[in-house]
Amino acid sequence: MNPFCEIAVEEAVRLKEKKIVSEIIAVSCGPQQCQETIRTALAMGADRGIHVDVSAKDAETLGPFQVSKVLAALAKKENVNLVLLGKQAIDDDCNQTGQMTAALLDWPQATFASEVKVEGEKLIVIREVDGGLETISVKLPAVVTADLRLNEPRYATLPNIMKAKKKKVDQVKPSDLGVDITSRVHILSVEDPPQRQAGVKVETVEDLVSKLKESGRI
Repeated sequence: MNPFCEIAVEEAVRLKEKKIVSEIIAVSCGPQQCQETIRTALAMGADRGIHVDVSAKDAETLGPFQVSKVLAALAKKENVNLVLLGKQAIDDDCNQTGQMTAALLDWPQATFASEVKVEGEKLIVIREVDGGLETISVKLPAVVTADLRLNEPRYATLPNIMKAKKKKVDQVKPSDLGVDITSRVHILSVEDPPQRQAGVKVETVEDLVSKLKESGRI
């Protein structure tokens, strides 16, 4: 599981332990292997899972925009009032899904959260920004993306891992949600960066100056 998403699951479990939320639904989009990720979330304390079945071929082009459409559709279908997810992926580092999901739902968003408090029908969220920490208040329903310092996820115990195997995981397709996952981005080419030439060790300053002159640097 993406470590940022693992932190989001942990925060959801802590909110449930405080009797603030009533149910946790873990969602993952992709091929059959995604169910392993969902089972991990269930072992941590999520109540049930939804596997949005996407073929391995289509999953290769599944971007933040497509995932955000799926999450927004599920949020409406399940009538949830809080969407918690990691701040970014760890393969492409896009950092877009949470923001797009909030936009599609027309919900307030609190990204890069390092602390979340619930006060009635609003959230008080401390965000990590370049200049330090920013505290904001957002009304529920809302979308929150987790940063690394939000919490430290628990390890799933063996009894909870066994219990997770019996928890319900529904399987749906994007089309069942009325979502088109056709990619709008086409990768034209992928190239490796140029290889660096090996360095040269020199014994004296004179040798260094000589080498620099030979290479035309001075």
